[in-house]
Amino acid sequence: MTGVAVVGAGPVGLTLAGRLAQHGVEVALFDAAPGHVGEGSKALCMQRETLEIWDRLGIGERVAERGIQWHVGRTYFRERELFSITLPATTDDHFPPFVNISQTEVEAMLLARLAELGVTVQWGRRVVGVEQDGEGVTLAFEDGSHQRAAYAVGTDGAHSGVRHAIGLSFDGYSFDDRFLITDVRARLPFPRERRFFFDPPWNPGRQMLIHPQPDDGWRIDWQVPAETDPDAEVASGRLDARIRAVIGPDVPYELVWMTAYRFSQRLADRFRVGRVFLAGDAAHVFSPFGARGLNSGAADAENLAWKLAAVLRGEGSDALLDSYDAERRTAARENLAVTEATMRFMVPHGPLRRAWREVILRLSEHVAWARRRVNSGRLAQPATYAASRFVGEPAADPRLPRPGSVLVDVRLSDGRRLRELTGRGFVALVPRGAAPALPGVTVLTDPALARPYAPAPESESDPEPEPEPRAWLIRPDAHIAATGRPEELPVMLARALGRARVA
Repeated sequence: MTGVAVVGAGPVGLTLAGRLAQHGVEVALFDAAPGHVGEGSKALCMQRETLEIWDRLGIGERVAERGIQWHVGRTYFRERELFSITLPATTDDHFPPFVNISQTEVEAMLLARLAELGVTVQWGRRVVGVEQDGEGVTLAFEDGSHQRAAYAVGTDGAHSGVRHAIGLSFDGYSFDDRFLITDVRARLPFPRERRFFFDPPWNPGRQMLIHPQPDDGWRIDWQVPAETDPDAEVASGRLDARIRAVIGPDVPYELVWMTAYRFSQRLADRFRVGRVFLAGDAAHVFSPFGARGLNSGAADAENLAWKLAAVLRGEGSDALLDSYDAERRTAARENLAVTEATMRFMVPHGPLRRAWREVILRLSEHVAWARRRVNSGRLAQPATYAASRFVGEPAADPRLPRPGSVLVDVRLSDGRRLRELTGRGFVALVPRGAAPALPGVTVLTDPALARPYAPAPESESDPEPEPEPRAWLIRPDAHIAATGRPEELPVMLARALGRARVA
């Protein structure tokens, strides 16, 4: 019996399988497709935290180097710029806020890395049944074969066979309007920025989005009427006219990929049923404005991988696995709320909402109050698990990082980055003082940790009393588990692993 069976070899399933293998778990990875087929950009914007996850897996640098880095997003009404956002970044950051690269390319990198880790995909294996008992899970495949595993994870997309097999609902809805998505290759003088247009002359009454890609590639998304047929768009020349309106009448271009689909907002009623879990689009789907789909799925994989590994090693309790559902389903609900607000503004239902949106857009050219209400998509941010009962209470000093959040990276005294030391097991940070030795926990005592994890008094003229030494416990997914006195680290670890009784 294998440790974990992962069903679905998209970016989430590949990330999960790779991270499980790094944690020492035997993995069996299945996909219904006959093999990996590159098919357009699909998901395009890879968030900094996703790059950090892939860096722990071993491909983060390659993804960042191959992709197009960008820091600025601009929003327009017709052809007038309303506002721009510059994403926060410092010279100490390992990765930029976002990198644009085709999902298909990332999947190829992930497949190559998994091969190095000894994990292969069993293609052409469609799951048609899932049964479980107290010892494990049995997957039944269309070809009549079976696979036994201690746990199984469905990462098999929005139409997940695993989700159907375990009887979970996937409540939500789809938008009526379709979105026509194209990848084109052309030498254009466009900036390396995200540009979003409300009601542009070349797509009147609807929206359009432009993103840069590697190798002179450009992703262009048009909101189009529900009845739009992509093949008819090509045959009639309307697609060429759309592209020409954006890039110019005489610029040579190549149409690399095209698709059209309706965006949905859906959420599974649970992410765990016994020994079976859901992750990525099998668990949740969001409209893509804000880049919350693949990035959220990668965070699902990172959250679940270390927890399954800890339980299989006998270090974590079964209750730890419940925290996956609690933490990642909460994150999914937050993403749904954000994308729902975006889509209500982009695709208003009913004449009153459409009229109000028109008023906001017209006023936004002149009035700051209206510009603040224009919603072209809030970009993805890593989740904070502050409400998780497996995460400790915040420190009294509001300047200190909050348990449940992603750790604040630090350049250590020896030149290494703090995040380089995360990902395999727990890490304890002690800016000063001593800490008890804990089996399997890397303890770091470095003066460089004092800057974010033990801030100095705000005023030298009125110094505060020297604080008690404080320790921080960092989970394998680089989220802060807890903070407290160094002698409390064993209790923090027990709580983080689900072994301590918590309210």
